[in-house]
Amino acid sequence: MKQAFVFLATGVEETEAVGTIDVLRRGGINVTIVSINDSKLVTGANNITLQADCLLAEADYSQADALVLPGGLPGSTNLNDCVALKELLLDQYRANKIVAAICAAPLVLGGLGLLKGRKATCYPGCEPKLIGATCTGNNTETDGNVITGKGPAFAFHFGLALVAALRSEAVAEEVAAGLLLAN
Repeated sequence: MKQAFVFLATGVEETEAVGTIDVLRRGGINVTIVSINDSKLVTGANNITLQADCLLAEADYSQADALVLPGGLPGSTNLNDCVALKELLLDQYRANKIVAAICAAPLVLGGLGLLKGRKATCYPGCEPKLIGATCTGNNTETDGNVITGKGPAFAFHFGLALVAALRSEAVAEEVAAGLLLAN
């Protein structure tokens, strides 16, 4: 079974976190929810508290097929301030495994140089932080092992792009049909 890790930081956009996790699990992907904070309880941008499965230092990332960053502010900034997370993202990218971010969170990938020469999308206004990317404004973008999403309204689409990359387009279409969502 494919393995994805979804990282939560204080100020995360709750819709992006929960929507993405839900779609991944519907797609038959094992998801571990990771808090980069000192607690498994993470309060999001809209004052909803989410519970992670583990803390950053507790997980074994050796079998990770995808590392996923939900956005939101200040969630994305908090993710970007986490040196250990950025090291994991670099290792994952160098291993040609999936790194994914939605909304403002692609700024983390941009700051690491992972978007150079790639198509990417993000929340409107965050484009200058996607260093080296060709910003498309599309709902989602998949360019090689990098997947980006535009924002909260597209959390399901972002999750489906991950399912397509990790499993298959056919599985993503089945999940979309079950959600009553035109892919």
